Amino acid sequence: MSETTCKKGYFGKFGGQFVPETLMPALQEFEQNYEIFKKDNEFKKELDGLLRDFVGRPTPLYLAKRLSEYYHNKCKIYLKREDLNHTGAHKINNALGQALIAQKIGKKQIVAETGAGQHGVATATACALLNLKCKIFMGKEDIARQAPNVQRMKLLGAELIPVTSGSGTLKDATSEAIRYWVTNVETTHYIIGSTVGPHPYPMVVRDFQKIIGEESKTQILEKESRMPDYVLACVGGGSNAMGIFYPFLAEARTGITKLIGLEAGGSGIDTNRHSASLSLGKPGVLHGSMSYLLQDEFGQIQEAHSVSAGLDYPGVGPEHSYLKDENLVEYYAIDDNQALGAFQRLCQLEGIIPALESSHALAYLDTLTQKAQQDSIIVINLSGRGDKDLDTVIKIIS
Repeated sequence: MSETTCKKGYFGKFGGQFVPETLMPALQEFEQNYEIFKKDNEFKKELDGLLRDFVGRPTPLYLAKRLSEYYHNKCKIYLKREDLNHTGAHKINNALGQALIAQKIGKKQIVAETGAGQHGVATATACALLNLKCKIFMGKEDIARQAPNVQRMKLLGAELIPVTSGSGTLKDATSEAIRYWVTNVETTHYIIGSTVGPHPYPMVVRDFQKIIGEESKTQILEKESRMPDYVLACVGGGSNAMGIFYPFLAEARTGITKLIGLEAGGSGIDTNRHSASLSLGKPGVLHGSMSYLLQDEFGQIQEAHSVSAGLDYPGVGPEHSYLKDENLVEYYAIDDNQALGAFQRLCQLEGIIPALESSHALAYLDTLTQKAQQDSIIVINLSGRGDKDLDTVIKIIS
């Protein structure tokens, strides 16, 4: 049995299916087919083969020696190298799994939302591989700051649809993608890129991403003969974090391993320019499920902000909300300046250019290494590479 059982679409009080009635048949169809395919040995064999030969799994667990030396070798710091996946991030694990199901149940078109563009690129890649039409909704602000990924999606054959409503970021792209799906459910499958949205999406995305944590457990045992003391990951919607956290929940419950999620503090959590929904949010409903959200006193969703397009979202997945309330995961906010500092540090110490999203997790090392015991083992999910963020970073630091 899973460590956090999703009962009737809920993790505790979080989750659910808060969607128009017209979408319920599509959600039920997807859930039923997912339950069939996840037990189907031929499907698993095909997906495992693609993850190995097309994506490049397993990704390495890399001992960052110079980064460890920077923190006076108090801890051994390992990086789970999801940046080495084909397309440059963890997103392909889920996009490929969902696209393969869609192909097998006869859907002809995929629709998706994207913020940083990594999920859009992964979805466009999967669609090109599996001969599926692809529409990607992306906010105008994210299009402007993620030009490399915009170009990749177009080269891969996807139709990119700019979203100008609201703040022109991930929340608005998601809203528009759902609106399109409502009117095209017969022919179209919606691939949500994170552990958000109505049931069964948070569960499905987590299940396709948990390969990150499963590999990490095997690899750290091979290298250190024990479990890590800490596992860190950045949290926006929460897919990379759930992917690495989920297989470690048994260790979290027994106190062997502490799980720490780092969300976007933006300009500071004492301002109104951040994305710290777990630190400062309240339970509410957005995009089909109940979770912690940034809201004003009237319950209206507040605009989020982060230097990282992929963390620029006013909510979080329902399972993360549950894990917070159950005290199984600790969540902290990292501001833009801290993330930018960690970005440059990894570049210069390890020759690895991380995504700005992942840099939020790296930045917490400044705090964690001060309080961790000597010879602690830390595993950080390096969820993506930073090519897409170079323009943003260079404009700020130059």
